[in-house]
Amino acid sequence: MAFRRFASRVLASRVCGVRGASLLSRRCLETPIFSSGSSSWNGKSQRLAALGAAGVFTFALVELGFNQAALLEQDEQKSVEALVTTKEARKLDESFISELQAIFEAERIAFDPDERFNHGKPWNTYHPVEHIPDVVVYPRSADEVQAAVKLCAKYKVPVVPFGGATSLEGQTLTPSGGVSIDMQLMKKVKALHIEDMDVVVEPGLGWIELNEFLKPYGLFFPLDPGPGATIGGMCATRCSGSLAVRYGTMRDNVISLKAVVANGDQVKSGSRARKSAAGYDLTRLMIGSEGTLGVITEVTLRLQKIPEASIVAMCNFPSVKDAADVAIATMHLGIQVSRVELLDEMQVKAINLANGRNYPEQPTLMFEFIGTENYALEQAKLVHKIVVEHSGSDFVYSNTPEEKEDLWKVRKEAFWACSTLRPGAEAMVTDVCVPLSRLAECISTSKAILDASSLPSAIISHAGDGNFHTVILFDPANKDEAEEAQHLCHKMVHIALAMEGTCTGEHGVGVGKMKYLEAEFGSEALSAMGKIKKCLDPDNIMNPGKIIPRQFCC
Repeated sequence: MAFRRFASRVLASRVCGVRGASLLSRRCLETPIFSSGSSSWNGKSQRLAALGAAGVFTFALVELGFNQAALLEQDEQKSVEALVTTKEARKLDESFISELQAIFEAERIAFDPDERFNHGKPWNTYHPVEHIPDVVVYPRSADEVQAAVKLCAKYKVPVVPFGGATSLEGQTLTPSGGVSIDMQLMKKVKALHIEDMDVVVEPGLGWIELNEFLKPYGLFFPLDPGPGATIGGMCATRCSGSLAVRYGTMRDNVISLKAVVANGDQVKSGSRARKSAAGYDLTRLMIGSEGTLGVITEVTLRLQKIPEASIVAMCNFPSVKDAADVAIATMHLGIQVSRVELLDEMQVKAINLANGRNYPEQPTLMFEFIGTENYALEQAKLVHKIVVEHSGSDFVYSNTPEEKEDLWKVRKEAFWACSTLRPGAEAMVTDVCVPLSRLAECISTSKAILDASSLPSAIISHAGDGNFHTVILFDPANKDEAEEAQHLCHKMVHIALAMEGTCTGEHGVGVGKMKYLEAEFGSEALSAMGKIKKCLDPDNIMNPGKIIPRQFCC
């Protein structure tokens, strides 16, 4: 179970040979910025350490009552044993293994079943697992990535890049086995250009770590997906987050990148210039490709100045439609909000249960206004007026650091809080996005279907750009519940597509949303994508089985 598995890995006394207490703290504290190494590396997987970059969730989970780690670890071990039985399904060529060992020293190459399992079954995916990777490697440089990919191309072995393990649609699953290339040792800041407001980083660096590094310079990187997400993975999945309404998505914030493609060539997609009309836009081609076209080895990011002042506001509504209508009206008036987040009443109930809060269990909007202190306050007052006109109530806002942190903590913990609605259940997390004018209708229609189901669910929306997420809690061992969860997800996607929306606004395609792409794009577009894939990856070794349905890759 996703929630239980995560709790087990964090809280168990021993997780894959790394003590749980250090597992979370290490990723956060050991950031070799402007350095060459990782002297404390011990060869064991530290995937959950990525999530530890926001250690607040460790304590949140404890507060939620996940105190049966030892029993849960036993459940996971059974899953490991079941999957490890497939390890002989494909036997790697001895010459391949020998050459791989010539690239990576022993402590940076892993055949250990537990470690392979952690890479083949990420903690937060509900998708079925057919195989775990045959081997995991940990490169320290682009040259090592290049050597590994060249070797895989020679032996036609699948290559699956692995970042922060926070993706939700099975992007890092290894249905064909192969090599999982874990990028966590490549997390240096290679160059910071303060005057140009850009930074060059390696792909394994987490966005939280990056912003900690940038803070003394008055700069920040504005995308804020799940805690533990790494820059390379954020590029690969074309992520965004709550700040996208003001700063755009990953495609808007990457200036250029470098990637190793299937034949082992390292491709540079552009310069540091803020704009260019030279050649094909390889940067945007790679962003969102989910490792199916190459392994990202370096990224140049656009930075922003930390705002002078900010105000966080919160208000309640009789229905999700009323809340969504306010979000739309706010955007139509041109009010410069940096965040507009919508939580339905079930999500607020979960937050109350998880945190001992007493918020009104009604659809709720949260805003963040930035700029000068006077400007932010003026924008908050304008939105307050809109809220009153749409039957909103309990409009509260704050500009003190403590109060802002407390209010925004509610939103940051929303996903974890959902487990309180049904402890021990699996979480099917999905998202869609529609044109802003259709958001209220899309959420209302979807919510009516969700509310009619026996499965508990909650809605969280980046309401300023038409994107919303649903967390559906179900028992995967119960066939009827698993089918019902899939049915709800299916209905939600088709509602969005009927409104000229997309099957995913943030989470990406992976294996979970492939079945909807033909309805969204048409067969001609998928054929064009398949030709690009075939051209760059003729042997289909780069993260096979993701994004493009098999019939369009031939």
